[in-house]
Amino acid sequence: MIATDPATSARMSRQRRTGTAPELALRRELHRRGLRYFVDRAPLRGQRRRADVVFPRRKLAVYVDGCFWHRCPQHATDPKNNGRWWADKLAGNVARDRATDEALRAAGWQVVRVWEHEDPIAAADRVQAALSAEPAPGPTSAGRARPHDSTPPSPR
Repeated sequence: MIATDPATSARMSRQRRTGTAPELALRRELHRRGLRYFVDRAPLRGQRRRADVVFPRRKLAVYVDGCFWHRCPQHATDPKNNGRWWADKLAGNVARDRATDEALRAAGWQVVRVWEHEDPIAAADRVQAALSAEPAPGPTSAGRARPHDSTPPSPR
């Protein structure tokens, strides 16, 4: 099965992996608050998955997720062409997000997931709260649920 037609492929190739408008808005707000961070960095060595914003000393990884690519419960849409391929692709993205979150939490990191439609000030408030929170003992106790996600992080 062909995944996409040439027009769709051309559109997809223009999608930015980093430096999107929602990510830049969040980064500007964090910087305005005096917070300093790394951009587009893998929180764990040997892991290819990169976080959008990383605070390594506080072990906090921030991901700004697009509503389409990461299946926002409020705004996710289903493509009309190649429906089965897209369903598998997008489900794989969500599964990868969950696996990334679990790996980071197991290594003692906090994870904040921000949807692209979220207000950057409110998102920065959540990041700042995570930074100021004293992590509880144990590698998985710092877990955070995704916004708009009805499923809490699995207890260990």
